[in-house]
Amino acid sequence: MSDSRTFAVVGAGLAGGKAVEALRNEGFDGRLVLFGTEPHLPYERPPLSKDYLLGKAERDSVFVHPADWYAAHDVDLRLETTVAGLDRHAHELITGHDPLGYDKVLLATGATPRRLQVPGADLSGVRYLRTVDDSDALKAAFRPDAKVVVIGAGWIGLETAAAARTAGAAVTLLESARLPLLRVLGPTMAAVFADLHRANGVDARFEVSVAAIRPADDDPSAVGGVELGDGTVVDADVVVVGVGVAPNVDLARAAGLPVDDGVLVDASLRTSDPDVFAVGDVANAEHPVLGRRIRVEHWANALNQPAVAAKAMLGGDAVYDRLPYFFTDQYDLGMEYLGYAGPDDDVVVHGDLGGREFVALWQREGKVVAGMNVNIWDVGDRIRAMILSGEPADAFELPKSG
Repeated sequence: MSDSRTFAVVGAGLAGGKAVEALRNEGFDGRLVLFGTEPHLPYERPPLSKDYLLGKAERDSVFVHPADWYAAHDVDLRLETTVAGLDRHAHELITGHDPLGYDKVLLATGATPRRLQVPGADLSGVRYLRTVDDSDALKAAFRPDAKVVVIGAGWIGLETAAAARTAGAAVTLLESARLPLLRVLGPTMAAVFADLHRANGVDARFEVSVAAIRPADDDPSAVGGVELGDGTVVDADVVVVGVGVAPNVDLARAAGLPVDDGVLVDASLRTSDPDVFAVGDVANAEHPVLGRRIRVEHWANALNQPAVAAKAMLGGDAVYDRLPYFFTDQYDLGMEYLGYAGPDDDVVVHGDLGGREFVALWQREGKVVAGMNVNIWDVGDRIRAMILSGEPADAFELPKSG
């Protein structure tokens, strides 16, 4: 090695796996250490609630790189290792072994599912979805004879509900808001997803609260039902909780780095410490196009931010200016969303809303700020151009079929 520096990446998910790849691609040939708390190689999370959970993808397909990639690229991969401290003054990472001195460090610590805080939430059969092991457990639990209750109608809740129904399970979906994804999509688009799940046999109940998880009559350690705020009990032998995630900021906060709904970073993904960077779910970044801070809990950031951070860590001039992007697949609905809108922005629909084949464009002050294509493809470039140029929603034309 001609470079005597040590770069460390904390967090071995998709963002961590792509970060070490990007650093090597950028020509960094110094010491490179990647820390992960799980026993698994870095992997992508979207398949855990989509194709992998549905049994359409093999386990090996979720990993960012094959096992031999890390040694071949001289990456010191330390799995099942927790970084307990970041000493910025000494430039050291504290683990259970000897401290690791670093020159630059990248935080890719991700997020953790919020836990359900009701009596019985620790019963066997109450499950969350964040890891590949979680997905394996749900896949085994989603059987035709299963009674599944999903608490929370965000993206994870809806995708797991769809997977459970596809497996033949009886599914009840519980949500405190009056529609799913209401704060993300607004009422018109939220209704599309409520109708989709009901059309596929989900018992979707909105504006309800969960009071407790009830034990089974024949096994007090296992789930038997979910008690709602009005006293109603919904039978269940599997409960999936999807009530959001919290960014893993403890390491950064203890190190004295500014934290506010994530680790605060600039457009180059650099924290207030010039030798510490952050990417992925944990990063609350200045966005030069949107003109505001944003923390996005989606695959695209974990995939694309590391390349920008790698350039910046090596002294290059790089900013992350990609528009937020995410996608979902539920039953026969495929969707992509690009941009950043609020639930109060005006929405204009092109296509067949009832038939779930349309493009929705959100606009603010007459300018498109976000777009969602549902079962219509190859329109992403046009939507992106409209957002960047500030065109009105009426300027969009659906692609001609055939």
